[in-house]
Order: sequence, then structure tokens, then C-alpha cells
Amino acid sequence: MPIISWRKAGPAAAAAALLVAFVVAPGPLAAIGSGGTRFDEAGVRSAFLGYWNSGDRQLSPELRDLVDYWLRYHVAKGLIAALLLAVFVLLAVRVHKAFLALAVLALVTVMANVQGAVAPFASLFPMLTDAPPPQLQQQLDAAAPVPAVAVMVDDFARYHVAMAVIAAVVAVALVALSVPLWRRSRAVTAGLLVLAVPMLVIAVANTGTAADPAPALAALFHGGW
Repeated sequence: MPIISWRKAGPAAAAAALLVAFVVAPGPLAAIGSGGTRFDEAGVRSAFLGYWNSGDRQLSPELRDLVDYWLRYHVAKGLIAALLLAVFVLLAVRVHKAFLALAVLALVTVMANVQGAVAPFASLFPMLTDAPPPQLQQQLDAAAPVPAVAVMVDDFARYHVAMAVIAAVVAVALVALSVPLWRRSRAVTAGLLVLAVPMLVIAVANTGTAADPAPALAALFHGGW
């Protein structure tokens, strides 16, 4: 096969393999070192309810195992998505600019999984919305809430701080990358600057939520997030 064909076929094959890995690999990789912990939404709800009722600030062993699993899951997905990002950028350069859309999707996926890895407990909260903690709103408004609420609020704030920082870094990187490309391709430069705008919006929005996380946490559990 001619070299020029390999320059296109190689990255395309890598992208296909990574897409399969992105779907099937994170679960088994996250299970390594889990001690046989089974991860599913029912298990998360059960472990969380036990933690909520324990009155302790420290996560229960059962919930800690699930949170650690979820951390490894996000790390695995984030690493695979980062490889996909690199491959899609390469395909956009060598094959067609249409791959840039997939590169953007991979970038967003990397961002989300880094956020989940930074605050894995908070990233589990959407699994609990069908069975919210008892008296959550009252506890959020209470002067002395149960210890679990304080941990939830802190991790929820960390979750949004993470995305604020991630989005700001990406926005700065996009602007910095656009500067040397200005003379080579104004279309590419414009695309990078356009992409930087929503990143800045995301950074600002998450900064606001991190500054006052309790209302957003309550909204999440009451379907308004």
C-alpha cells in the first residue's frame, strides 16, 4: 500500500479502535483493584442511603469503593478520549477538515471526564436524583445540616471549580493557538476563537455555581439543574 494511503488509513484505524475501546474498556479497567465491587445505580443509591443515615462525615467503605471505581472510570475514559482527540486532529489535517467536529466532541469529552475524576463523588449525584436524600432541602437550609450534606456541597463546589478551571485553560489555549495561525489560515483562527467563546461562558457559569453551590445542588435533585 502506498505511503500516502497509510498516512490516512493508519489514523482512521486507530480512531476506530479507540472508539471501540472508549465504549467497552473503561468498565473493566475501572474494576481493576475494586475488590469485586459491583457498580450500578441501585448499588450507588443503596450505598449513599447508608452513608446518609450513618451520621458520619467520612464516606462509608461501601460508598468509598464506588467513588473510587467511578474515579478510575473517568480516568480511563478521559485518557482514551484524549487519544481520540489527537487522532481526530491528525485526520483533520491529513484527510478532511470535517474531522474537526469530532475533535471538538472528543475535547468536550476529555473535559467532562477530567471534571469527573477531580470530583467523582459529585459526578455520581445524577444517579441519585430518582431517589433524593430524605429532607435534602431542609438540610441544605439548616444551620447545622447532617455531615453528609456538607460533604456533598463541598464536592459539588469542587466539581464546578474543576470545570471552571478546565474551560478557562482550554479557552486560553485556543486563543494562544489562534495567534500563530492568523496569517496561515484565517478560517481556522476564526474557528478557534469562536470555540473559545463558549468555553469562557462555561468557565464563568461554573465559577458562579462554585461560589454558591447549595441552590444548584438542590435544583439538581429537584429536576431544575
